[in-house]
Amino acid sequence: MRSLTTLLLSLLLTAVAWAQRADASFDAVKSVNVAFQKGVVVLTVPAGAHLKASFMEVTKKGGPGRLKVGPLPATDAKDEIGDGIWHGTVRIPLRGEGLSGTVKLDVTYQPCTEGEGGVCFPPTTRTLEVKASEIPAAAPTAVVAEKPAVSPVEKAAEPAVPAASSSPTAQAAAPAPAPTSTHDGLIWSLLVVFLAGMGASLTPCVYPMIPITMAIVGAKGGGKARGFALSAVLVLGMAVTYTTLGVLAAKSGAAFGAFAQKPAFLIPVSLLFAAFALSLFGAFEIALPQGLAQKLQGDGTRKGFGGAFLMGLVLGPLSAPCVGPVIGAVLVGIAQRGDVFMGGLQLFVFALGMGVLFLAVGTFSAALPKSGDWLTRFKQGMGLVVLGFAAWNVRLVVPDWANFAMWTVVMLAGAAVFGAFEAGEGLVGQLRKGFALLMLALALLLGVRTVETYLKVELLPKGGAAAVADEHAGWMEQDLEGALVKAKAEHKVVLVDIYADWCAQCKELDERTWPDAALKQWIAQNAIPIRIDTDATRKDLAGKLQIRSYPTVLLLDAEGRELRRILGFQKPETMKTWLEGKS
Repeated sequence: MRSLTTLLLSLLLTAVAWAQRADASFDAVKSVNVAFQKGVVVLTVPAGAHLKASFMEVTKKGGPGRLKVGPLPATDAKDEIGDGIWHGTVRIPLRGEGLSGTVKLDVTYQPCTEGEGGVCFPPTTRTLEVKASEIPAAAPTAVVAEKPAVSPVEKAAEPAVPAASSSPTAQAAAPAPAPTSTHDGLIWSLLVVFLAGMGASLTPCVYPMIPITMAIVGAKGGGKARGFALSAVLVLGMAVTYTTLGVLAAKSGAAFGAFAQKPAFLIPVSLLFAAFALSLFGAFEIALPQGLAQKLQGDGTRKGFGGAFLMGLVLGPLSAPCVGPVIGAVLVGIAQRGDVFMGGLQLFVFALGMGVLFLAVGTFSAALPKSGDWLTRFKQGMGLVVLGFAAWNVRLVVPDWANFAMWTVVMLAGAAVFGAFEAGEGLVGQLRKGFALLMLALALLLGVRTVETYLKVELLPKGGAAAVADEHAGWMEQDLEGALVKAKAEHKVVLVDIYADWCAQCKELDERTWPDAALKQWIAQNAIPIRIDTDATRKDLAGKLQIRSYPTVLLLDAEGRELRRILGFQKPETMKTWLEGKS
């Protein structure tokens, strides 16, 4: 029995070692075949690996003409962080306009291996040289079959089109589509975009624009007819701005939509709407400078219309961030398709839909109650929603402690708005105050979590799923130099978990390996654990530690010398065996 056990253990260790060698043999360049065949870029990845959709891109390097890429094929699975992935072969069609000579194509992709020992490699770019004559000419935009992937807003209204053979014979034999099919599809698509604009105008962060609209449109009175006319001109100004956005999106490609997700865009937008919220709470009054307001409002009809149009131009970009989730989907679809006319048309229709609210406000503003407690409560409620939007907008780009702190402020503001510090009168008043006290309690809890997360201390007990989720409690972050000093003082080794935010296998390691109780016990007794993002935060260590793929786990002595390394996701028992030096 002892011999059989020894044999099985040897086979197990051999299999693990073979798996490591198999992953080590995968090369991000040599193992992925990239070729150009009949107007299509073809990428082939071997079995046991996949390509991530989020990093797939084909671009043209300089030279005359324009390249249209896509649509990308549908992904066949998702990885551990929810990103779409492809197995096997990926085919990306290309179309060209005005190309000549030799066209250089940059093909960017990110490969990952799968299973135990699986790793993700950094995005890799390869260059293909293709004759311009081999890239098919772009078809007219009216041909439905050549239209790339569309945004979720458009896709909901797009009729299904059966795949057709690309051969000339088959095309000649196929019956011509009904003349109204494309027309009807366009109408439905524009109707959906119009309704999306109406829905976007009802988002709370648009409300701060309403008082400005009333100040400009209703400043001089003149009745509902004049109010409607001035509002229509204001909406036309907004439409000009949005139409320009559509054209820019079609011209610039997917980079336009990607910028709206970057911290450089999201943080200033959130700060702007936090200021709007403070204004609605009564901290200060947002008002145009008197001289500018007089110029915009004007003394006559002609000047009044000119001021309304100019204010529409301004309101367009001010309200654009409010409707980011909706307009972003439309802009991405426009960018993928690259159709300038349709891009401008769709954003023009979107602006018209969004302008319905401004038309109603401008036309009937005279009939609204002018003052009272209801208006104060309404403004404060809208301010609370706007403040919540500001916090939600940056939830993915700020540290955890900052997230807790922002929502603490939101809950405190909510407690004040709903009357936590006021006497409740009647049943409605008592219910409102009860809700306010609940928000106050949540604010206190979130405040404690803020302190815990920032100072890395534990003030409140954690249980259940929260305890399991805190798999990195006690781990150092990014400070390798500090970890080495601590390891020397405590006579321990340094365990380094190298990760990247886009690495699915890193997430799997976090969820399935590090929470293991036996593994945690070994680490607490023998190692100083640290997590380092060499892809974004500590790029200076990527070369020094010779990081080629993610995740990579290193064991260093107190002098920083590498004792051993292991690549990719590993099960807890395999990781513990490796840490103990038994594999």
